[in-house]
Amino acid sequence: MRFDDRFLDELKARLRPSEVIGRSVKLKRQGREWVGLSPFTKEKSPSFYVNDDKGFYHDFSSGKHGDVISFLQETERLSFREAIERLAAEAGLQLPAEDPRAAEMEHKRQGLQDWLELAAKYFEAELKRPGAADARAYLAKRGLPEDQWGRFRLGYAPAGRTALKDVLVQRGAKPAELVEAGLLISPEGGGQPYDRFRDRIIFPIVDGRGRVISFGGRAMNADDKAKYLNGPETSLFHKGRNLYGLPEARKILGSGADDAAPVVVEGYMDVIACQRAGVAAVAAMGTALTEEQMELLWRIHSEPVLCFDGDKAGLRAAFRSIDRALPQLKAGRSFRFCLLSGGQDPDDVLRDKGALALRDQLSDTKPFVEVLFQRERDAEPLDTPERRAGLKSRLRAVAAAIQDKDLSEQYRNDLFARFDGLFPRDVSPGAAPAGRGRGEWRRGGAPVLSGPSEG
Repeated sequence: MRFDDRFLDELKARLRPSEVIGRSVKLKRQGREWVGLSPFTKEKSPSFYVNDDKGFYHDFSSGKHGDVISFLQETERLSFREAIERLAAEAGLQLPAEDPRAAEMEHKRQGLQDWLELAAKYFEAELKRPGAADARAYLAKRGLPEDQWGRFRLGYAPAGRTALKDVLVQRGAKPAELVEAGLLISPEGGGQPYDRFRDRIIFPIVDGRGRVISFGGRAMNADDKAKYLNGPETSLFHKGRNLYGLPEARKILGSGADDAAPVVVEGYMDVIACQRAGVAAVAAMGTALTEEQMELLWRIHSEPVLCFDGDKAGLRAAFRSIDRALPQLKAGRSFRFCLLSGGQDPDDVLRDKGALALRDQLSDTKPFVEVLFQRERDAEPLDTPERRAGLKSRLRAVAAAIQDKDLSEQYRNDLFARFDGLFPRDVSPGAAPAGRGRGEWRRGGAPVLSGPSEG
């Protein structure tokens, strides 16, 4: 949707920049302006100015300049549309409807979101009730104290078949609406709908504006077939277009180093562990990264980090992610890889070794091309000419899978150079092949460093 100048002018006229910006930057009145420390650089003397009359901010330390829209884009890594939606909601200004049908659908979606928000509050309250003793014990065992539950809006779905349904229907919800929102299951053979989430720890899934659009649930009963359960595809929730933890990750990035990168981990608890340690982590909710999710990540940073457990299963998962990403790579759009040591996941590292150790391990990354070469090199022994020729053929094929022709050519050159490094041309006939030439992990700045909160 395009927003015309009249709408944008009205939006900015309804908002005072010092109030919007002042929620994340401590501002002090100085004549007709407000001044504070730059949110973009680490400075000791304030050089960040906000002028309500002119409707803009200017940061002398970084040279950045803009309005409330660009401020949210810069500090919270929002897209233009997401920033507009956030500010319009704050200003009480309705977004322009594209057509009557779109307006009707938006009204319907808003109704579903209202029920999802009520469900989230219900789950949060249930986590503190006597029936959630096992869930609380599980969270304590995982090293997640009660004072952190609210930050991530954790909850508990009771074991009763219609516990949530009964509460929301009493509030005026229609069972059909709750089915459409993904909260209830309608039996295929007929009968009354029942709660989708039962006896599970609940993780709310939110959109770019922080609105609840679905839930994930971790089973408390070891006999449940699905240890983790996500809500179904709905008009609000499309699993392949959302990333768990994205709004909180954007906030962490906005308060961290300019070159900080988001980190993609595997599970809900891993995201929570990383974010508690000041690392901007997200998760793809049980699926391989989709093209839409990659676009979300590249909108934030040119080289997000893909983090996997450092065991054989984690390495296989890292290798699988390569094929999905290869065709999408371009200059300024790639990934780095991190494999945690000892076969641990981020939650294990935070619990056993602390936030500093977790950030240190997440800073140890390899470039995409190096992991790609490692995968092809290790696919089979390279002890015969035929097998070495097979490696070179595979390298040629993976480079060709990159749609960007210039980058494809660079990958081919790089991969062939690595191949030549394995087998120097001056090796005499019959001599054993050279070593595999494993690359060293690069030590660099942590993907995100923010004030850690280890709970």
